[in-house]
Amino acid sequence: MEDDFDLNSRQMMIEINSNDDNVDETKTQNHRPIISSEQLDVEAYASLYSGRTKIMRLIFIADRCNNENPNMQLEALRMAHDEIKKGEDVQLFKEVAVRINGRLGNSYGYDSGWIDSVERRAEQRKEKLENELNAYRTNLIKESIRMGYNDFGDFFYAHGQLGDAFKNYVRTRDYCTTAKHIVNMCLNAILVSIELVQFSHVNSYVSKAEHTPEALEPITTAKLRCAAGLAHLETKKYKLAARKFLEVGPELANNYSEVIAPQDVATYGGLCALATFDRSELKACAKHFRYASCLNYLESLKANLLLDIHLHDHVETLYKEIRHKALIQYTLPFVSVDLNMMADAFKTSVSGLQKELETLITNNQIQARIDSHNKILYARHADQRNATFQRVLQTGAGFDRDVRSMLLRANVIKYDFSHKQHSSKDMTHGFYRNRGPM
Repeated sequence: MEDDFDLNSRQMMIEINSNDDNVDETKTQNHRPIISSEQLDVEAYASLYSGRTKIMRLIFIADRCNNENPNMQLEALRMAHDEIKKGEDVQLFKEVAVRINGRLGNSYGYDSGWIDSVERRAEQRKEKLENELNAYRTNLIKESIRMGYNDFGDFFYAHGQLGDAFKNYVRTRDYCTTAKHIVNMCLNAILVSIELVQFSHVNSYVSKAEHTPEALEPITTAKLRCAAGLAHLETKKYKLAARKFLEVGPELANNYSEVIAPQDVATYGGLCALATFDRSELKACAKHFRYASCLNYLESLKANLLLDIHLHDHVETLYKEIRHKALIQYTLPFVSVDLNMMADAFKTSVSGLQKELETLITNNQIQARIDSHNKILYARHADQRNATFQRVLQTGAGFDRDVRSMLLRANVIKYDFSHKQHSSKDMTHGFYRNRGPM
């Protein structure tokens, strides 16, 4: 299992460097990522997840497909419908039924009998939980009260009442008696906060859990790093997100499928690293790194990445940053660059490339100038002679300031020129004593 995770977590970097003849394709052939250049396999993708996130990801795919890919849309809705009926979320079932709108036949229509049955069982279950919790409160047994609130949180979460679920999970905090209880409360709060898209709460409870290191097992640590990575991703702190995802170890495996899959960790971490890491940091993650093959491979992934519930809002920004970094790195080693050759390397037109370079030069990201007539980019190197003179002048000014300070201090000591504390009645007579001739 650990070997499988290692291969999956590095798959993006391997694919990016596919031009390297030393890469053994036979080792990775059986571990292809679900997110690939081919059309998304919805069934294989959904099998990576469990619980509510599986349903929400399927609904998201259906909504993104719209009418452009009706087959994929209906497949996602069919699977979401089947998954919902395994649970008790009536509201979510109604929403999916409306989206299907009879297109999948009577078996996937509005099932009022199932809804009534679920609601009836929910009322009975809720009443039982209330009676149990009231009894626990009367007996003042902290552990029983904690479990009572936890059961209420599970109940509301299963029925899609996420706000109430969050409140009940958080209430268990006052009745936690061990560090393990606190970590469990934090993980429950994190799970609901991710569903509610309240990532400030995610960061807060990740921090709380990390303050109890004695209760953190390797799997729990991996889960917290994933949650922190998602929070940083949502707030567009891509470098911090990359570091958190790269810190996730193979022990995660499929143990956090209610939130994220190992393939997601590799994809999110890889994209954020490409967009924010410098060349030396990237080399630490992947040998023989090539930007040209990277950009081609990423472009083939783009359509499927836009179907990811957490990544879709960031794809364009990350791709833009990755491309800009590639352009900057391409120009660094050279005194001059032929724009025709560079445009060919980046699979774009000369005019389009020139506009991109002009933007980078204007933003002071590339120190260069463009010969528009001959289509050549010339690096603008710093004037070393002038820079040396400026450093000499700064050093001289600093030396002069230090010498003046030392002379002043020497004279103060020589003439015993000092400030002493006096009572209020002496303030009118001045505050200097023992002044000698200057």
